[in-house]
Amino acid sequence: MLKEIVIAFQSFFRAHQFISKHKLWKWILIPGILYLILFCISIYFFSKSATAVIDYLMIKTGLQNWVHKIQSSLLGFLFTFAGIVLWLILMLFYFSLFKYLFLIIGSPLFAYLSERTEAILDGKEFLFSWKQLWKDVIRGVRLAIRNTLWQTVYVLSLLLLSLVPVIGWITPVIILMVECYFYGFSMLDYSCERHKLSTSESIEFIGKHKGLAIGNGIVFYLMHLVPLFGWILAPAYAVVAATISLYHQNDSKV
Repeated sequence: MLKEIVIAFQSFFRAHQFISKHKLWKWILIPGILYLILFCISIYFFSKSATAVIDYLMIKTGLQNWVHKIQSSLLGFLFTFAGIVLWLILMLFYFSLFKYLFLIIGSPLFAYLSERTEAILDGKEFLFSWKQLWKDVIRGVRLAIRNTLWQTVYVLSLLLLSLVPVIGWITPVIILMVECYFYGFSMLDYSCERHKLSTSESIEFIGKHKGLAIGNGIVFYLMHLVPLFGWILAPAYAVVAATISLYHQNDSKV
């Protein structure tokens, strides 16, 4: 799996060279600017919502008063750190919902970009087909909804673990890996659909190549560490990189 994660990382560098060489910037910037606007608005409200949820839980459970009464610096530190961990988990959960909403909105552009990328890689003339695009969009939406439901189940389960001091501190890392896998899954599935893999076959295939999905999702998240510029490029770069990473796999199905 580590080898596939490395391949996924390398695919982002290849994607940058590919996009520059074939002048695909308008197909990168159109969804990117839309993503930037929605991302900034969402993060603002997500942050306020996560803080309000934690304050509500602390007051309603009586933990806030209890910690003040105990007056233990160690206990106060543990609960403060647990609160930070819970805040991070809530932010990741909110972001995952936003991410899938954007996948649904941007599905036509992502499907088009993935199809065009593979046509160029194959050295074939790109023949646009509304029928194929519509099939890709419908499947992308269905898959986004499926992944949202499964990921929500995993995140809510891990959310309970995060409430346990010390043990729960590793929860954000686990949740982030789950996030990366499901996001990368969505990016890779565009190629799987074009190669006539059914949804169940795609799930099985990507399950055998988890490293490609996780690696794609990791770089997608890392690009968010570069404000504005990284946020604009992250979504479309992930699509192109996923297509390139699968194209270079020696597998009989894809």
